[in-house]
Amino acid sequence: MSTTLFNKREVLTFRRFRRTNWALFSCIHREVRIGVLTVAMLGTATVCMGAGKTLHTCGLDDDDPVETSDTTLLGEADVTTSHIPLGLGVQARQVTMLTRDDIAAAGVTSISDVLKTAINVDVRQRGGFGIQTDISIDGGTFDQIAVFINGIPYNNPQTGHNTADFPFTLADIERIEVLDGAAARLYGTQAFSGAINIVTRQYETGTTSGNAALEGGSRGYLRTYGRIACQKVGDDKGFHSTLSGLYQRCDGFVDNGDFKGGKLYWQGRYLAPKFRMQAQVGLTSNDFGANTFYSPANNRQWEATRRTFAALSLQTDGRIHFCPRLSWNRNTDHYQWKRDTPEGENHNRTDVYDIGLNIWTESHLGRTAIGADIRHEKLLSRNMGHLLPESEWVSIPGQNGLRYNRKDKRTNVSYHLEHVIRWRSIIVSAGFLLQQNTTFDNRLRIYPGIDLTFQPHNPHLRIFASWNKSLRLPTFTDLWYKSPTQEGNIGLKPEQNTSFRLGADFSRGGWQLSARLFYNQGRDMIDWVMYHATDVYHATNFSLDSYGASLQITANLNEILHTRCLKKLQVAYAYQHQDRKDNTPLFRSNYALEYLRHKLTASLCLALTKTIQAQFNLQLRHRNGSYQVYENLTPTNRLEPYGTHATLDTRITWRPGNFECFADIQNITAHRYADIAGVWQPARIFRIGMGWNF
Repeated sequence: MSTTLFNKREVLTFRRFRRTNWALFSCIHREVRIGVLTVAMLGTATVCMGAGKTLHTCGLDDDDPVETSDTTLLGEADVTTSHIPLGLGVQARQVTMLTRDDIAAAGVTSISDVLKTAINVDVRQRGGFGIQTDISIDGGTFDQIAVFINGIPYNNPQTGHNTADFPFTLADIERIEVLDGAAARLYGTQAFSGAINIVTRQYETGTTSGNAALEGGSRGYLRTYGRIACQKVGDDKGFHSTLSGLYQRCDGFVDNGDFKGGKLYWQGRYLAPKFRMQAQVGLTSNDFGANTFYSPANNRQWEATRRTFAALSLQTDGRIHFCPRLSWNRNTDHYQWKRDTPEGENHNRTDVYDIGLNIWTESHLGRTAIGADIRHEKLLSRNMGHLLPESEWVSIPGQNGLRYNRKDKRTNVSYHLEHVIRWRSIIVSAGFLLQQNTTFDNRLRIYPGIDLTFQPHNPHLRIFASWNKSLRLPTFTDLWYKSPTQEGNIGLKPEQNTSFRLGADFSRGGWQLSARLFYNQGRDMIDWVMYHATDVYHATNFSLDSYGASLQITANLNEILHTRCLKKLQVAYAYQHQDRKDNTPLFRSNYALEYLRHKLTASLCLALTKTIQAQFNLQLRHRNGSYQVYENLTPTNRLEPYGTHATLDTRITWRPGNFECFADIQNITAHRYADIAGVWQPARIFRIGMGWNF
């Protein structure tokens, strides 16, 4: 289902004459045409979303390749793995892209389900439909990835458990970009084992458009959402705005597994002759029974999360391009060990303020970017942080006089430099990140990296290699959290990672192939471990090396077999292995060593008629590690391996014009399995729904 970005043989269009060598980079072995790009068409370009941590380009670049199709010109956004906007044919790293069509065909209910289809991504769910989901890349943990919304950082410094709580629906998404491997010099300190950027839909056909849908299914599942978009484009400026909302609820697939919640998301974009601006605001609210989410010793846990996200970004045009950004992210978390009682109750609030600036320019030597980022993280809690004097306690809204009485804060400052150059068939992106943090000795540390792409004379093949270093700061939970079953460690060191990548992409005649090898050398890695069967979990540092390989083959069957019925077949396999450099005997690891050793995915898309389409998705996973067996909520000395499990999902969609009806079944075989210790995933889930595009 995922789409690897291949170097296609397309026609290039020159839209402006330039006197730089760079303008010829995309012309090697390609047909060229001369054309004019109007201001109205520029309105469809993707605005630069970040000061240096952007995973996609700052717009259709004058020198980069575009396809001749009008649909591509108007809807296809270039993807880059750089501070500098580059065209699809001159990127320096491999990127996996999940497109809007992939999402529509897959029959998924959440962004987490979409990410499952990416071969290098591991998704561990607690509740269904995206409730409490941990996402990791290449055997890392859920705290070791950087997540972005339109290039704006979205990570939660309290815990990565809440990172996947996104403020929009699947209908809002244009594509999801997944980059594997360390990338601190590009995306900041959280890009330890990879990065995920979600690009929302921007411009629609016509001045006003939108969609609405209603879904229902097993165990009282109900979801309704709507989205409206307005666009106004003049001779010298344009404005675009979208607003979407969602409500969902379910009785749950296990006792005390019910949930309800909503999302609201707005984005506005303004295009002027000399600059482009984007603003976005998102709200999420979730209440859910947490069953045995955090400990199998109690199945009456409960949690409520609230999130507010706001961001503003800008890109200027000219010889020197300025891309500033500003964002605020607030997370509140209310947890109860026993539902509807104050026993084991926790309240937490984190605020993240981020401001950054990326500046890039070009010369006959290539393109160069410099910039800086300041990120301030603040925690208020009743469980974590330094104890405050009573005069500084902060009231908790709606909690009958309860107040936050603990606090922690830290500021991270980073500076980046990057240069991209192309020489014949070789593209090189090299640079470094300088980073210092107020909590960890305030020393200035350097994290360099280099990405290299080689395209031999064969236009269908590209070869990638990279070496990058990165770090990851401990979360506030890693440092402070204490409970009857967990004990944080204020003495934890930041994680360090040296990452090596080698890969190749090949595309020809309807066939696409992507192969990857990786090796990560991790130092001061963080995990929660038990040293004996009756122990609590301790946060600790250790060394860990990991390596793996993946292969993905995609066959566009309608092109290969010249048939309308068979559309697309994709098969992918990934293998990973870890080597812990620590002789200390452990009873079990809670996160770091519970990775997917084997993952096999297969998807088949069929066009049954002109208006009816069917999609089948198979996933086979073998998870390393074991979970502790509980009997009547009491721990035993026995460990049970996660083992191997498979799931088969299907979706049938009928689209007569602007109307859509669908029916899907997840986990057709009703196989019960656990992604996380003691948290059993639901058996067969059935859904039906209808939608209308206008």
